[in-house]
Amino acid sequence: MSRRSSGILAVAVTSVLWGTTGTAATFAPSASPLAIGSAALGIGGLLQFAVAWRSVTSGRARLAQHRGVILAAGLAVAVYPLAFYASMHLAGVAIGSVVSLASAPLFSGALEAVIDRHRPDARWAAAVVLAVGGGAALILSHEVGSGSNVALGVALGLVAGATYALYSWAARRLMDAGIERAAAMGAVFGLGGLLLMPVLFVTGAPLVASPQAFAVAAYMALVPMFLGYLLFGFGLARVPASTATTVTLLEPAVATLLAVLVVGERLSAVGWAGMAAIAASLLVLSLPARAGGPGDRSAPMP
Repeated sequence: MSRRSSGILAVAVTSVLWGTTGTAATFAPSASPLAIGSAALGIGGLLQFAVAWRSVTSGRARLAQHRGVILAAGLAVAVYPLAFYASMHLAGVAIGSVVSLASAPLFSGALEAVIDRHRPDARWAAAVVLAVGGGAALILSHEVGSGSNVALGVALGLVAGATYALYSWAARRLMDAGIERAAAMGAVFGLGGLLLMPVLFVTGAPLVASPQAFAVAAYMALVPMFLGYLLFGFGLARVPASTATTVTLLEPAVATLLAVLVVGERLSAVGWAGMAAIAASLLVLSLPARAGGPGDRSAPMP
């Protein structure tokens, strides 16, 4: 398996794990989205730091040279879960997750184009069109409510997409600067997890009010977030951030499928077509690129 293919596979597995969070959260209905988000990525981020502690310590001199990038990424990690889970709470799981994740590749592509001077290639653009179109089909397959809550949920979804793109791009930038993957991910997610602890302290009481709610919080922190972000870091070391964020558009498809199989929701033909389009986007991303050709994303912009 090629380096690129292994990276895409790792991010795809991450997306499947992330796709379970919406269904898992339904088993802790008394917990607010802020509690769920801060527990999941807050504890998961601190665990990332704990595992990477030696790498962070040995690489602290080089990390200090990029403190601005790490600070921005840590803040993005802290904001992302709060905006993401609040978006799903206000606009619904389908709309919130699709808006958050469908906007992330666009923000990632913009960051790479403006800061890294890397032009998007045709393969990435085609994959984004397929994935965003598939996400839109998933939205259309659900009943969409009206009112300010949906609008606010969509706005928070865009915030989640922007912050997700920012910390993904920052982590990849640190790796490109020669910082070990574990050190880069540990520093970024450790800082984000630390910033989320006050939110968890204020909102997290319902998560320890019953064994079931505690089990939900433990699962969210250990599996989708801790294990998921270990795999995500592995993938980021092998593919650009814009590719990784596009692959994670698989998450809303997984979340919708679980809602059908576990929660009992129904999915129309339009929804199934949307899932097929998202699957097709992953196939497009997996196609080998022509080195040095016009579609090579490694080619810098003039």
